[in-house]
Order: sequence, then structure tokens, then C-alpha cells
Amino acid sequence: MKSPIATAILGVATALGTCGLAPGDRPKPRPSLTAIERQELIARLREQYAKSPSEWPAPTVDDGVDWEELGPLPEVVHPADNPGTPEKIKLGKQLFFEPRVSGSGQIACASCHDPDLGWADGRTVSFGHNRKQLKRNAPSVLHSAFRKVFFWDGRAESLEDQAEQVLNNPDEMHSEGAVVVENLAGIPEYVEAFEAVFGEGGLTRENAVMAIAAFERTVVGGRTKFDFFLDGRVGALTDEALAGLHLYRTTARCMNCHHGPLLTDDKFHNLGMTHYGRRFEDLGRYLITNDPADVGAFRTPSLRDVGNSAPYMHNGMLTLDEALVLYNAGMRTERPRKAEKDDPLFPKKSPLLKPLGLNEQDFIDLKAFLGSMSEPRIRVDPPPLPGL
Repeated sequence: MKSPIATAILGVATALGTCGLAPGDRPKPRPSLTAIERQELIARLREQYAKSPSEWPAPTVDDGVDWEELGPLPEVVHPADNPGTPEKIKLGKQLFFEPRVSGSGQIACASCHDPDLGWADGRTVSFGHNRKQLKRNAPSVLHSAFRKVFFWDGRAESLEDQAEQVLNNPDEMHSEGAVVVENLAGIPEYVEAFEAVFGEGGLTRENAVMAIAAFERTVVGGRTKFDFFLDGRVGALTDEALAGLHLYRTTARCMNCHHGPLLTDDKFHNLGMTHYGRRFEDLGRYLITNDPADVGAFRTPSLRDVGNSAPYMHNGMLTLDEALVLYNAGMRTERPRKAEKDDPLFPKKSPLLKPLGLNEQDFIDLKAFLGSMSEPRIRVDPPPLPGL
């Protein structure tokens, strides 16, 4: 029987439409520890990581990386121009689950950001208006209160802007113009709720967006085993998860991009998955900035609750095992065809990606640590919707 990692290597080849990883992208795994060496390592790590994070072993990060130590989530701060009052948050939750904010009357925010599916949708890529298959995977909205930019290409700089763009997109919510107001204006309960929150004449598209964003800022976790560990409960992490934490911060080089309380730098990197000139081509951040350096660059996702938000990457092509296998190989290197050799837009993979040489125990440990980031399942009941 093939090991999960061997199976993942085959899965990577299938998912990427290639016959395998490029030559030289398969580093020889580093030697495995003996049982005694493993016991000694765990004992040493228990001692080191029982200390304050400021005293943890130095992480492995490249020169020029402005990294921040892992840590607990901060407090949510609502913007001054959209304070999160209880009444507004309640209205925003209704609107988040309300399909009548869409042009078809059939798609809600929760259609692609379902709390039962890690606030994503579990699909490779999402479906939009008239069941159109969209181009990118739906990111989780969990912890979006702390993000600096939104969408895989960073084209929105606030939750309000993100919600407005989704409503306005003809392929997504298909709610251009006055659609939202027209759909809700005939429902007395909504008219009253908007006026109670925003004053007379409060039922406007802008106010609907403000309410949705206010609710989304309340979608916050912080109840993971790793959070308990950070709070001083040293036994909250298993031996495998503790070894995975150390690998994550050192040999696996994850801290170059996935650091801080949210385990993301909120920046944009090319991971070699642009599919330039091929079927699944996506130029990413370049489509927003027109900067050739941004071709194929996508926003670093948060790794909090990563175990509940599969599949992965901007195109949803990978399982967690496949993603780890690719990172171990230094990710896929796109090579120009003859006609592309002098193409100034041919994508360049991030120099932060390098072959790692991890062994099977390393993969087990890394997965255990990432699993310690999973939020416990908490049922979120959709609120009753008026007029139905």
C-alpha cells in the first residue's frame, strides 16, 4: 500500500496536468531519527517551547523578510466609519444568509462561505450566477476582520469594498445597481431593521454592504489547540504537533510567508501555479497592478483553520498532502516554451521557495501542527429570514 505522501505525489501530477515534478525538484529526504533520538528531540522541544514565544528558537527566514512571531489573535477593531453595533451585526448576519440580495434571488454570501464548510464552500472553484463556474477557489471569511487586503489578487482593501465588489460582479451575485434595494424594499421587516440601524430611509445598497461587513468582522475563532498551547497549556499539542511547530518555524521555512497571529504576511507571491499560456492560466495580482513582477502572484492565505477549508490554492487544485509535497519540492517551476523565452510577462517563481528534503515523519509532524490550528466545530444556525 502506498503511503499518503507517495499517493500525494501522484495526485500532484494529476492535479497539475503534468507527468510529474520537474527534474531536480525531488530532494533526497533527510535521515529519519531513531526512537531514542526522537524522544530526546521531543523532550528538548517541550522545554524550549514551554517558554514565552520571545524565547523560542530563532526561526528560519530569508534576508529581507519582515516576519512576526506566531501568537494569539488580536481583538477585533471595527472601523470608525462602520461601528459594529449589535443591531447592525444582527442585520448583517441576516443579509449574509439572504439569497434575495442576489440578482437571481438564489445566491447568498453563505453559498460560497458556509460556516459548516470552514466558511468556504469545499469546492475546487465556486459557482456563480446562472451556475457559472468561476475561476478561483472561495477563501474562508474566518478572521477576515484582521486581513489587510481581500480577494486572491488583493483588489479590495476593506471588507466593505469586498462585499460591494461581489454584489456588483455579474458572474457572482449579479446585483448591479438598485437590485438589492428593490429585492428587500417589499419586505417590511427589512425596511424596519434598516431604519432602526441607519435611520429613516436606511434601506440602501451602501448600508447593506456596511451591515454585511460588520457581521463578517465577528466571524472569529481562537479556540484551537494551538491557542490553548499559547495560553500556557503545554499539553495541548501532541508530540507530533510540537515537532511540527518547530519544523514550521525552522527547516520547513514556512515562516517566510506564513507568520504572525494569522499565519500570513498578507503579501503576494508566485508559487509556480500560473499555468501561463495554458488551460488554467491565471495572472493573479498582475491583472490589478499591470506590474510584470506580479504575474502569477496571489495573496498568502491564512493557515488558521486550514484543515477545515480544503481544497487549497487560488484554483483549489490541491489537497493538503499534495500542497506539502509541492512545497517540499520547492513548488513547481514553470519553464518557458520556445515562443515564450523572451516574453517579459513570463512568470517568475518566488525565490523564497526552495527544496526542503523533508522525510515522512516530517510530513506527519507538519500535518499535526496544522491540524492543531483547526477550530472546533460550532454550529452556526442561519437566522430566520423575513418574508419567507
